[in-house]
Amino acid sequence: MPVPWGVQATRAPTRVFDEDWTPNPEDPYSLRHSEYGHDTNPDHRSDSKFGEQKGYLGDKVEEPVMWIYLLTYISYSLLQMFGHAREFIGKVLFPGDYEHLRAHDGYAPLFSDWDSFYTRRLKLRIDDCFARPVTSVAGRTATLLDRTTSNYNNSFTFTGETTQALNVSSYNYLGFAQSRGPCADQAEDVVSEFGVTTGGRRGEVGTSTLHVQCERLMANFLGVEDCMIVSMGFATNSTTLPAVVSKGCLIISDELNHASIRFGARLSGAMVRSFKHNDMEELENLLREAISQGHPRTHRRLPANSSRPPREGDLANLPVILKLKEKYKFYLFMDEAHSIGALGPRGRGTCDYFGVDPRKVDLLMGTFTKSFGAAGGYIGGSSKLISMLRLKSHAENYAEAMAPPVVSQIITSTASIMGPSSVQFVPSLGVLPPHLISGVAGVDRIRRLAFNCRYVHGCLRKLGFIVYAPGKLAPFSRLMLERHNIMRVFHSASFSTKTSDTPHSNSVVLAAFPATPLATPRIRLCLSSAHTKDDLDSLLRALDDVGSTLGLKLSPSGMRMNVEDVIQEGVQMVRDYEASA
Repeated sequence: MPVPWGVQATRAPTRVFDEDWTPNPEDPYSLRHSEYGHDTNPDHRSDSKFGEQKGYLGDKVEEPVMWIYLLTYISYSLLQMFGHAREFIGKVLFPGDYEHLRAHDGYAPLFSDWDSFYTRRLKLRIDDCFARPVTSVAGRTATLLDRTTSNYNNSFTFTGETTQALNVSSYNYLGFAQSRGPCADQAEDVVSEFGVTTGGRRGEVGTSTLHVQCERLMANFLGVEDCMIVSMGFATNSTTLPAVVSKGCLIISDELNHASIRFGARLSGAMVRSFKHNDMEELENLLREAISQGHPRTHRRLPANSSRPPREGDLANLPVILKLKEKYKFYLFMDEAHSIGALGPRGRGTCDYFGVDPRKVDLLMGTFTKSFGAAGGYIGGSSKLISMLRLKSHAENYAEAMAPPVVSQIITSTASIMGPSSVQFVPSLGVLPPHLISGVAGVDRIRRLAFNCRYVHGCLRKLGFIVYAPGKLAPFSRLMLERHNIMRVFHSASFSTKTSDTPHSNSVVLAAFPATPLATPRIRLCLSSAHTKDDLDSLLRALDDVGSTLGLKLSPSGMRMNVEDVIQEGVQMVRDYEASA
C-alpha cells in the first residue's frame, strides 16, 4: 500500500477531536497534551496493591446465557455453508483466482485449501479492523491514515487524509511513548554519543557502558542479583527456555501462556504438560503426578506462567504458586510482560503487588515494550543463572545488541519510577529535573493507571458489558462480542462516534479466533496513565451508544445503569473498592 507523498509525520491531522497544547512551551520537560493528558485532580489516582479482604481475583468472569452461544455457532455454521458453496462455484467459473490453492506446473500449492478457508472467507471480511497505519506518536492519541477499499478488503488505497483518535489500542501503559520530555531528550543525546546501533552481538562489540548500566539498574529495580537485557521481547522467552531446560526435563505451562513461551518450550525438547488457566488444584495434581510416576529427580521441573496473560487480563495466583514451589521443589519461570511497571505500588510487577520476595521466583521475565515505551525484554534471577544464560542463550550470542537510544529510553523511564537510588547505577541521570529523578512523576503515572483501570472496568460492568479482567487492575479490559460479523460494525462505529454532539474517534483493537475461542471474540481496550478522566468518560459514552445499538450488553446479572449516572458515581466506586480491599 503506497503512502501518498503528502502524508507526513509533521502534518496536522485532517480530523481532530481535541486541541493539542503544552502547559509551558519554554520548558523542554513539559509534555504535550496529545501524548500525555494533563489531569492534576488528586481524586483521579489510586493505589495498585493487593487487598487480602477482597480476595485474590475479586470479581469472577461472567458468562453469557446459553442462547448467545447457540446463535453464535449458528452464524458460524451459515458462514461455513455459504462460504464453501461460493468456493465450489468459484473454482469452476474462475479457476485462476484459486490457482494458489492447487498444484500447478510442478509446484506444490502455496496454501492448504482447508486451512486457509478461515482467512479467505472470514478474516478478509473484517481486514479493515487490523493493521491500520499510524502517523504520529502512539501516546494518549494517535493519528491514523484514512484508507478505502474497492475490492472487498483485498487491498487498500490511502486517501491522503488522517484522523486523530483516542488511542486505547497501544501497550503504552505508563505513557512513556512521547516525542517531547526527558525520555525523548535523553535518547536524542545518546544517539549523538553512541549512534543508533552498536553493530554487533553482546559477546563481541555490542556491549556498551549503557548496556551494563541498564542491566545493573534493572536488577536493582526488580530486586534480584543480576539481569540480562534482550533486544526482542518474543526472543526473550523463546531463546531463554531452551537455554535452561532440555530433553528429559518437564515444563508445566498455563494453557493461556503467550506464544513465545510455547515456542521456546517446543524448541527446548523438554516434555510439556499444560494445566487449566489459573487452576491451582490442577497444577498441584500435575506436580504430584510427575513426581509419583517417577520423573527423574536429576532433571528439572519448570512451571512456566504468565503473570498476566494478554488474552484474559487476569493475574497469576503467585502466593499459591510459591507455596506449591516450597512444597514440591520446582523451578519457577514468571512472564511479567504486561505487569512490570504497571502493577504494584512501586511498579515492580506481580511480586510487588502481592508483597512477596522476588528472589523466590527463579526467573523473572518481562518486556520493555509496554510500560517503558521502548523495545526488547529482560531476564532477572540469580547471578549464577544469568551468567549461564549469557553463555547459552541465542539472544545473547547471535542477536544484535539492543540499540543505544532504546537502552536510554529504558534507563530514563525506569529511573523516573525508582527515584534517587537510580543515580548510583547511571550517574548521567543526575542532570534530570528534580521532579523526575525524585520518583514522584513515575509513581504518579502508576497511580493514574490504577485509577483508570478500576474506573473503566467498574463502569463497563455497571453498563451491562461482560468484561474479561477480574480484579479491576488490568491495563487492558476486554469486552465480549458474541458474533464474528459484529466485529467490523463495532470497529467502524467506534472509530466514528459522536459524544455530546462532538465527533470523537476511538482506536480499539479487536481479537478473534484463533487468538480467542471461536464463540467469544472480544474488544481489547488498552488503558494508559496518559488518559484523562474526560477521555475515559467520552470512551464510556461511545461504548454505551455502540453497545446498546448492537446488543453487546450481554451480562446475565441484569445490571443496566444509565451511562451518565455511571460516570457521576465512578470516582466514588473506585474509592469504595479501595476501602473494601
